[in-house]
Amino acid sequence: MTYDMVTSFLSLEPCNDDKIVYDSLENGLYLSHKELAYSLNPYTAVFKRNAASMFSNLSNESGDFKRLRRTPSLGESLGSNSISFYSDSSSSSSGGGSSIPRNDSTNSVNSLQLAPGLHFRDHVWALNQRYLAAEAIEEAAADIISQEEENGEGVKLVQLLITCAEAVACRDKSRASVLLSELRASALVFGTSFQRVASCFVQGLADRLALVQPLGTVGYVAIPPMNKTDMALEKKEAALRLLYEICPHIQFGHFVANCSILEAFEGESFIHVVDLGMSVGLPHGHQWRRLIQSLANGTGQPPHRLRITAVGQNIEKFQIIGDELEAYARSLGINLEFSAVESNLENLTPKDIKVYDGEVLVVNSILQLHCVVKESRGALNSVLQVVHELSPKILVLVEQDSSHNGPFFLGRFMEALHYYSAIFDSLDVMLPKYDTRRAKIEQFYFAEEIKNIVSCEGPARVERHERVDQWRRRMSRAGFQAAPIKMVSQAKQWLAKVNAYQGFTITEEKGCLVLGWKSKPIVAASCWKC
Repeated sequence: MTYDMVTSFLSLEPCNDDKIVYDSLENGLYLSHKELAYSLNPYTAVFKRNAASMFSNLSNESGDFKRLRRTPSLGESLGSNSISFYSDSSSSSSGGGSSIPRNDSTNSVNSLQLAPGLHFRDHVWALNQRYLAAEAIEEAAADIISQEEENGEGVKLVQLLITCAEAVACRDKSRASVLLSELRASALVFGTSFQRVASCFVQGLADRLALVQPLGTVGYVAIPPMNKTDMALEKKEAALRLLYEICPHIQFGHFVANCSILEAFEGESFIHVVDLGMSVGLPHGHQWRRLIQSLANGTGQPPHRLRITAVGQNIEKFQIIGDELEAYARSLGINLEFSAVESNLENLTPKDIKVYDGEVLVVNSILQLHCVVKESRGALNSVLQVVHELSPKILVLVEQDSSHNGPFFLGRFMEALHYYSAIFDSLDVMLPKYDTRRAKIEQFYFAEEIKNIVSCEGPARVERHERVDQWRRRMSRAGFQAAPIKMVSQAKQWLAKVNAYQGFTITEEKGCLVLGWKSKPIVAASCWKC
């Protein structure tokens, strides 16, 4: 990506969200667009462009996508000159590097008008985040367009969707409304895989547009948490059951988790599983039925006692599942004690979980922890601290492997478009075009995730998926150590049995197992110990 395109994306004119906040990985400092607009003016004034040109430049006149060479980020450029990012009033000319005096106007870097109380490193960090977001947009757009390049209408739909997302980001209601009308005519629920995924993103863009304020004002209207009707919840639960039966996404997480749990329980007589979210809300405790069956059919003696504790707010449903599991365990000669803790993850405390002396504890989280990843990181840190105090033998973490939690709407939009395009492509292979099961999975399950990622901000945005590397950093900061999963061949054999479709892959990445579709990561499983 050329530098002028990067800086056009960095432009802090009304285009782009006016009130996005930045969560600094270094010190948790928040920066707003208004603060950055003044402090970064020396850069944006020189290279100012309309942000719309960023996307129009992605393709040449013939419509072919142009790959753009990456240029060094501002942090890399400054780092090569050995300039310290730590600027404060006590600068010293001796020792390991000099800090930047604020009142020296001879250097363009030094002339940055720093906002009161903010360090130069914070501005550099913010610039770098914008650069990474712009680069993510370029890469995601390239992959999506390359997938659709055989279909001229597909390429046109991709470009139209990106242009509409940009108009929504710019809060240009009139232009965005026209584009949404055009998109609705092309994004068909029973069309090609990309037409179907586009229909979900169109819904999200329309919802977001309805909540933005006009140009000249700051930020977005506060988005209240979504209150879903019983009918909507029933449809989502039905779609979840279909997803579990047809696609390997959740089954993969259950398989890897159970194998890891069985390894941790090997030779133990008193064992305890704490399930955060109780298997994503599936109605019959599928994961634990398979675990009970494996314990009963194992070569060694079955455990004297198995305890399962479910954590969540659907305690009535949990108890129904628990009664079924206890009956199933008795039929196989396993002594199971089931209990439920009525609490959301953010309010969970160590005393909520009863742990007996002499029992081995494991914690299971399937597609749950991303919901407590907030801007401040406090909610997730609180949950991980509770888990750490329980001293489990292992924590099994299964999450969607994609970056849907970036601070910039357009970058997040493109990452999500790339990710869900792969999922809808896999559904295209597994189910016939007019199969209502596929429509239910897409429109009642994945569409809900997409709309939350695209239209919501603040506490209302709960679908905050992140990549394995980011989870690795978060877990390390919380005091956990990686416990590598060494079962690639076993997982591949399992995949061949449960899913005969070509295209799904299982790979190992730094001790984690990743399920992908045609090299695009979908779900990642990892294990952690205290």
